[in-house]
Amino acid sequence: MTNKITELFGIKYPIIQGGMIWVSGWKLASAVSNAGGLGLIGAGSMYPKILREHIQKCKKATDKPFGVNVPMLYPDIEKIIDIIIEEGVKIVFTSAGNPKTWTSFLKEKNITVVHVVSSVKFALKAELAGVAAVVCEGFEAGGHNGREETTTFTLIPMVKEQVKIPVIAAGGIGSGRGMLAAMALGADGVQIGSRFAATKESSAHENFKQTILDVKDGDTHVTLKELAPVRLVKNKFYNEIQELYLKKPTVEELKKLLGRARAKKGMFEGDLVEGELEIGQIAGLIHKIKPAKEVLEAIIKEFNDVKALIYNT
Repeated sequence: MTNKITELFGIKYPIIQGGMIWVSGWKLASAVSNAGGLGLIGAGSMYPKILREHIQKCKKATDKPFGVNVPMLYPDIEKIIDIIIEEGVKIVFTSAGNPKTWTSFLKEKNITVVHVVSSVKFALKAELAGVAAVVCEGFEAGGHNGREETTTFTLIPMVKEQVKIPVIAAGGIGSGRGMLAAMALGADGVQIGSRFAATKESSAHENFKQTILDVKDGDTHVTLKELAPVRLVKNKFYNEIQELYLKKPTVEELKKLLGRARAKKGMFEGDLVEGELEIGQIAGLIHKIKPAKEVLEAIIKEFNDVKALIYNT
């Protein structure tokens, strides 16, 4: 399967594994890359020293391309960027910030830069900043989300109509059928997070992985828009947020409730009561923990089977 995305990254399939915090370590990234996709290490939950270790281990575990996802809200981003350059990483996905901040600098270092967006407006800004492609993430996605509440399958054709660079669809995609639908709407590839969070190589806690399997439609909700919109599983912590909203809280009050390391507590340490549990709506279709290679191969098989059935090819 050869197209703009496979050629851009030097990969076999146009499938990118989302760089999720507390989930996307070197084991998952290398497994996805070895299977023919593009694995991403999620730098957002790593101290600089830990990121360096993950990059080095990933280089030993795969000879295929992989990248690093860098949320630009990260406080030590300069150190993170320095490590990426020092370790010779050639692909960087940026998110949660202005793409103009680092794109030119990274491109001067011969690094391919992709930016995550949630609207046509930000897709155009990213293209103007010089990124090689955009990830268009719809409202269905887990983790940090867009404020516009635009769904993936409306966002993709709208962005595709406006930009000339490749478009990667994200949010609510976890199967071959979803991948085919996204590409029929104009996407050149897909980024998949939640389905890879529920794999054996994911660094998520086993409690959180089981929660992903248990989630049904309606069990997640986007909240905390005053800070950074995030899709959460409805647990005790989520209910506390909603109770606080009834009192019309200030931003400071919301920050106080959120506290520190809440996502680590939930997704990495397995506290299903007090932890922040980020997952996408697609979790309702995830029923089994599998190796990442099996997940990717199943997606490609279903993509090809359904495509042949529909188009008789």
